Amino acid sequence: MIRKLRSGEYRLYSRKIDPRTGRRRNLGTFKSRRAAVKHERAVQYFKRRG
Repeated sequence: MIRKLRSGEYRLYSRKIDPRTGRRRNLGTFKSRRAAVKHERAVQYFKRRG
């Protein structure tokens, strides 16, 4: 999940809510949406590659 911050940057959050905190985990902040999407794809790839 990607959200735009007030600063104009984009932050990548985990899809699931962290049971300990009740919030989504921050997976990185990026200057452009394109960079955030690229990182999200990388995260999904490494999650599933076994």
